[in-house]
Amino acid sequence: MDLKTFELLARYNVWSTQKLNQVLRNVSNDDFNADCGLYFKSIAGTLNHLLVGEHYLWFPRFLAKPSPILKLNTIIENDKDKLIFQLEDKACNWINFLKCVDIEKFKYDLQYKTSTGKEMSLPYAETLLHVFNHGTHHRGQVTAALTSMGYDCPELDLVYMLIEENHHI
Repeated sequence: MDLKTFELLARYNVWSTQKLNQVLRNVSNDDFNADCGLYFKSIAGTLNHLLVGEHYLWFPRFLAKPSPILKLNTIIENDKDKLIFQLEDKACNWINFLKCVDIEKFKYDLQYKTSTGKEMSLPYAETLLHVFNHGTHHRGQVTAALTSMGYDCPELDLVYMLIEENHHI
């Protein structure tokens, strides 16, 4: 895995978060907070999980800083608009991180503590790939929930970002 691949995934993370958030801004608070059968129950719960995982746990770990001890279902933000803003704002951190990352680290392990405080060591590049894949997975769950509630969802396939970037729409 090379830096260009991760830069692509970071751009996609920002793009897909922005696209999804355009829909989420128009979702009623009742629908946003309804238990719709997702692993983290609601859209709000799932998005809080993304905020916890991507930004409160993984991001500090990749900066070689301690990450907090947080449960994966922690509710960081109850306000829909503030939650949406945080997800969009913090997604850009990964782009900035990749501008300064030492790519030599891709060859080694990432040392960190899990959300329960356990020492862990995993391949750096593959774990970074997990972060982006994790976001894609949960955005897919949210779009499925939104679609089942009758909301129109954007097409979030990576190829649509590439089409937009190349102005072929």
